[in-house]
Amino acid sequence: MAIETTSFESRGERCAATWYLPDAVGERWPCVVLANGFSGTRDWILPDFCRRFAAAGIAALAFDYRHLGESGGAPRQIVDVGEQRADLLAALAHARRDPRIDPRRVALWGTSLGGSHALTVAADDPDLAALILNMPAIDALSGANVEEKRKRAGVSRARTVAITLRLVGAALRDLSRAARRADPLYLGVYGEPGEAFFTDPELAPRFRRVAEGSPTWQNRVAARFLLGAPRYRSGTFERVKAPILICLAEHDLEVSADFIRAKAKGAARVDIRTYPVGHFDLYHGDAFEQVAADQVAFLRAHLGPR
Repeated sequence: MAIETTSFESRGERCAATWYLPDAVGERWPCVVLANGFSGTRDWILPDFCRRFAAAGIAALAFDYRHLGESGGAPRQIVDVGEQRADLLAALAHARRDPRIDPRRVALWGTSLGGSHALTVAADDPDLAALILNMPAIDALSGANVEEKRKRAGVSRARTVAITLRLVGAALRDLSRAARRADPLYLGVYGEPGEAFFTDPELAPRFRRVAEGSPTWQNRVAARFLLGAPRYRSGTFERVKAPILICLAEHDLEVSADFIRAKAKGAARVDIRTYPVGHFDLYHGDAFEQVAADQVAFLRAHLGPR
């Protein structure tokens, strides 16, 4: 396997990217383009999947969204759904232009928020060869496990409402700052209730490891994201022409597996796998090994020789 740094342009800004290339010569390679989740940079989670895909003979392209990691864009640490989807489209075009890649055998892979991006892009791309959705966060309201998260945290409904109002207030103040071109108002990716997006105490070790092992990742995102979080548009799954593999976590507190199953029923070709773990567990240990093996098998089946 070879690892190469590369870049492409998205709406006038440079997006930093990395190729993971198979150790093979001859015919053009199939390829999968990976879209990371909320606040994710290409040195977090993605390398483990990319290495598995490249070892299986499938080129993998990971990239940083604008405003994050090593990509351009100011101010920093902005997560904008529409802009990130534009970055994914630019990454897909970059992969298809590469002379080493077979443009007829290109797949998309998206995890969490990136799953929402990948699904939306795939719905408008009839030439896509395959789509993998890893715990896709396709709807921030209807598709979120708000009640289960409240119970896990042991927080009353009244306290939940108060925390929600505090977060929305921060988002509104941040939006006002954006209109005045002032510095963003940031919330933690992980932290205390009312001050961060993820607050489950059991996630603390996970995020400590992220901070230690992913040097370009930052534990902060502009609060305005809350006012532009993704909502599912009815009929999106039905418009996807490519075969779909959906990997769900049975004990996911961030994404409702039931919601995903219900919406995916309309897809023409879909394989849904459920694993007995939580949302972030699919990235680690035995669960990761099983998920990666299933995804490699799926990609081999649908990106095989011409």
